[in-house]
Amino acid sequence: MRHTRTLLIAALAVTGFAAASAQTPETVPKGPAPGDPYAQFYPDPTHIPFFRPETIPWTGEAGKEQQYNVYGDPRKPGPYAMLLKWFPGAYSKPHFHGMPRYIVVVSGTWWVSSSAKYDPTKTYPLGPGSVVSDVVNTVHWDGARDAPVVLMIVGEGPVPNVLVDENGKPINKKSF
Repeated sequence: MRHTRTLLIAALAVTGFAAASAQTPETVPKGPAPGDPYAQFYPDPTHIPFFRPETIPWTGEAGKEQQYNVYGDPRKPGPYAMLLKWFPGAYSKPHFHGMPRYIVVVSGTWWVSSSAKYDPTKTYPLGPGSVVSDVVNTVHWDGARDAPVVLMIVGEGPVPNVLVDENGKPINKKSF
């Protein structure tokens, strides 16, 4: 457990550094939002590149699942950090990963299960600030019940989802 906590802290520290270095002045908002009471203190984006939540350039399907790679790519070799947004009623199917992943619930409630049987009514809620480890080769699935949830996921890629049947056996379908 101590090793996992150390890895998570290190990953989050690297996430902050990589996020700042991965963004460039061309990819961040050019100035304060209209009516921003702190506009006079707006930081130089070449020094502190950032996105406000409403300006994050999400990819994926709005209303279901969206992602933003803070750095790296979970589909490619190497470290990555990503934000994952689940919308209400959207869930993954039972699956496992061949590499460990570490997750922090940023906002909303994340509903999780370790069962190979898919039933969204039998999930457990994890609120903001919850820290989770995806243990290698263990079946789980997750999503959002009645409100959006945003997760920060860090790990080493590539990390496909290996889908399983109701007995927890792989069904030879991988997805990212």
